[in-house]
Amino acid sequence: MEWSGQRSLHFLLLLVMKAPLDSLSTFNQFIENRYPGLEDTKELDTLRASDYCRLDEQKHTYLDFTGGNLYGTSQIEQHHQLLKESILGNPHSLNPSSLRSSELVDQARKHLLEFFNATDDYFLIFTPNASGALKIIGESYPFHRKSHFLLPFDNHNSVNGIREYAKHNGASYSYSPLNYEDLRFNEEQLLQNLQGHQDKTNKLFAYPAQSNVSGVQHSLKWVKIAQDYGWDVLLDASAFVPTNQLDLSNVKPEFVSMSFYKMFGYPTGMGGLLIRKDAFKKLTKPWFAGGTVTLASAMTDRFYLAEDHSKFEDGTINYLDIPALEIGIRHLENVGMDTIHRRVSILTKILLEQLQAMKHPNGQPMIKLFGPTNTEARGGTIIFNFLTSEGETFPYLNVEKEANKRNISLRTGCFCNPGIDEINNHLETGELENFFQSSENTNLHDITQHLDTMRGAVRISVGLITNIKDIYNLLTFVKDFSH
Repeated sequence: MEWSGQRSLHFLLLLVMKAPLDSLSTFNQFIENRYPGLEDTKELDTLRASDYCRLDEQKHTYLDFTGGNLYGTSQIEQHHQLLKESILGNPHSLNPSSLRSSELVDQARKHLLEFFNATDDYFLIFTPNASGALKIIGESYPFHRKSHFLLPFDNHNSVNGIREYAKHNGASYSYSPLNYEDLRFNEEQLLQNLQGHQDKTNKLFAYPAQSNVSGVQHSLKWVKIAQDYGWDVLLDASAFVPTNQLDLSNVKPEFVSMSFYKMFGYPTGMGGLLIRKDAFKKLTKPWFAGGTVTLASAMTDRFYLAEDHSKFEDGTINYLDIPALEIGIRHLENVGMDTIHRRVSILTKILLEQLQAMKHPNGQPMIKLFGPTNTEARGGTIIFNFLTSEGETFPYLNVEKEANKRNISLRTGCFCNPGIDEINNHLETGELENFFQSSENTNLHDITQHLDTMRGAVRISVGLITNIKDIYNLLTFVKDFSH
């Protein structure tokens, strides 16, 4: 994350002080004095009071924005008003109701492409979710015996799963390591991996712009570096785009996956796949369906696939919800991505500094952070474990149970990202292979028992309408739980 030079220097010069948690008012005063940048994002507090008032009415502390963003009341009202006043039919026809649906779908698609500065160079395919977008790449990318699939250990399972398509088609695959200390790419090793495999053709490199677990923002420079060595690049932007502007006129991966409810909360069941137009024909669709062909025959085996986004939009698209995507993207534009980014950056800094300052009476830390301990090149997602005064880890299920009692929504577990969890727990390939040799061992409980080690962690994530009271509630929960 970027900070203005003057403000960044101001923060660096200050020694970290533990915030007072005796009352919300004293905590507020401390934060206002110590983190003056928050004043620049006050409009988000106004938005919360008007559009997300249910949070405060229900005394709910929501800290799972990486799991799913929250929708504003105005988004729902605008969408419902549109549905109430419109007659919308299946867009696979040319009657008035169908034409109106097609108009709204085209309008939303155009606006989203403009938002990512991708209008000229990309097709946007609407999918059921980000996993659906990634599945299209897995089943359509031309893997073969001389292909290679490269991915770092920090990837969502929906990206990891693409390796099964690669294996099925005879391609090889490999993982590039992370640094244990900060969960960033081991850049020297990654560069070697990208420089290797020169004898391979149809090489695919997949990585997240932002980790869904550690919050690390992996540099977008790797897109161009990989392409220069002959790789196609799949960028998973799902955790990145809710609080960061992705400009696809500056960085141009062949494929970009995302989830829209993670950006603006509503509707769910809608993801997107951006495919660069000059890479579009490289994807070979393994079947055809309604809506994807210009012509098909039952009496012969011939069919002709569409040559635009329709090629991958199987069946009838979600034409009633797609207009809500434009409402959602306007919602973000009205707030301003820069404002959202600033708010999340500052709140993340507060959390990182204050969590690290929390100690037991004997001086032992109350929590163990995983990943970066500062805000350099990271988003608003933080993972950690609670520690006893003797340094032992509290089971994360106990933490979640107590958080639920306080109406705090956080996330626990392995977060569909096994690579991060295996690294955090210093697991070895050999012991994992030994476990997986037994078909009877099938779940997290079994592997925990087999390895005699605790797995998982606690994850919190902040978003556009997180406020200081949410931070205060989380920190007081940590203090009270650890005591």
